[in-house]
Amino acid sequence: MSEKTFFLYDLHLHRSASQSAQDLVDKAAAGGFKSFGILQPVSARGIKTDDDLQKFINEVKDYPCYMGLQTATPGWSKVFSKELIDQMDYIVMDPQYMPNGNKYGDLMEVWDFNCYIDDPEDFMKRNVEWYLKILNNADDPLDIFSWPLFLPPSIQREYYMLWTQERMEQIVEAARKNHIALEINDLGHTPHAGFILMAKKAGVKFTFGSDTGDRRSFRLDYCKEVATLCNLTEDDFFVPVRKPRK
Repeated sequence: MSEKTFFLYDLHLHRSASQSAQDLVDKAAAGGFKSFGILQPVSARGIKTDDDLQKFINEVKDYPCYMGLQTATPGWSKVFSKELIDQMDYIVMDPQYMPNGNKYGDLMEVWDFNCYIDDPEDFMKRNVEWYLKILNNADDPLDIFSWPLFLPPSIQREYYMLWTQERMEQIVEAARKNHIALEINDLGHTPHAGFILMAKKAGVKFTFGSDTGDRRSFRLDYCKEVATLCNLTEDDFFVPVRKPRK
């Protein structure tokens, strides 16, 4: 798989005040990208109602790109009509909002420097349970699991001790069983090569995501480096099917 072929796979991009859908189209063309996907968060600050979702569809549907939702909470699909959800090319969820992440019952914002870990081993037990709840959830559609293996900053130094073989195998098996692709995230530099090789051996698919809404969009340096290291080929990647727009 050549480096240029990698450019097909940036499926984690956001619009913002500094980056419109047209800006993304122009940047993709200038960089030689074949395609990309725009995600809209389902959250208090994103899409909350059918009207919000229809507005997103109307704003993006005529651009030459994929269109998807980034969700954070199981049960999200009950809020929206199936007709609108079915117009999404793919659905992404990450484990970054983690309920009851410690003995104090905190809702963890895992990426945040203030994410409070009282006991790393207890956190990992809860963390893996949260991963499996997302991956095994049959009630909501899910195509891509984003930010796999990322840890809160306070315990990142223990990354390779905390992400044991057994824990990683549970995640890979759940992704394989449920036909969910794993994102290689450029912003977070996750997951590592050992995990990717484990998932590749199991037949799990991958995606690339620069995960930004600013000047860093389409930067895939880590993605390309680790994919090359792991000898990923085009067959190892999940490519969405573009759905009919209304």
